[in-house]
Amino acid sequence: MDSKDHILIVDDDPEIRQLLVDYLARHGFDAVPAASAREMGVMLERHAIDLVVLDLMLPDGDGLALCRDLRTRSELPVLMLTALGDETDRILGIEMGADDYLVKPFSPRELVARIKGILRRTRSLPPNLKPDPRRCLAFAGWTLDTATRVLKGPDGVATPLSGAEYRLLRILLDHPNRVLHRDQLVELIHGREAEAYDRAIDVQISRLRQRLQDDGREPRLIKTVRGEGYVLAAAVEGLTS
Repeated sequence: MDSKDHILIVDDDPEIRQLLVDYLARHGFDAVPAASAREMGVMLERHAIDLVVLDLMLPDGDGLALCRDLRTRSELPVLMLTALGDETDRILGIEMGADDYLVKPFSPRELVARIKGILRRTRSLPPNLKPDPRRCLAFAGWTLDTATRVLKGPDGVATPLSGAEYRLLRILLDHPNRVLHRDQLVELIHGREAEAYDRAIDVQISRLRQRLQDDGREPRLIKTVRGEGYVLAAAVEGLTS
């Protein structure tokens, strides 16, 4: 049985692709390359991929859009690569569902460390933060289907969620009426130092409140506990369908 983690490297630069494939192979990974969005789709169908290293700029697609599309279909971890180091670009990548963000030029050694960290976080949660196994979760008139990621409001209308919004909502629903500290949310969603993602967490909470029609000035559902974090102030019921 193959115990190696399978990494898909999506980058239009052939030198970077080969460098990363060879380096990851020397560190115990099975890496496969893709030069475009089209090749990425082919490789995802052919291989059981554990993590995607995705370049932001591709000849036939936008890495952010690809990440967002991937997040609507799977929980496959994504590490974004980009030559853009602006904070806004980093936050946008996170909002599209990326698990981490690495700016070029970067050290292959750091990439390996990031990959190991993402895989470790996605495969384990602290015992007191295990996710709820129920497929459909109902709260305050809303229903989230965790299989299809469809969020429906009290009026039955489906509300779209980005990958980051879905993951944040899922964490809150798995632990209702419990204060989740900011560093807990950062670790569960991004796994990086809290300082680097504080603003991203605030943005995601704000966007999620908008999705839930929750007044940011006087929120009823996702409340801010000053100096601590956030709490979902609602009962959550598991449904069978």
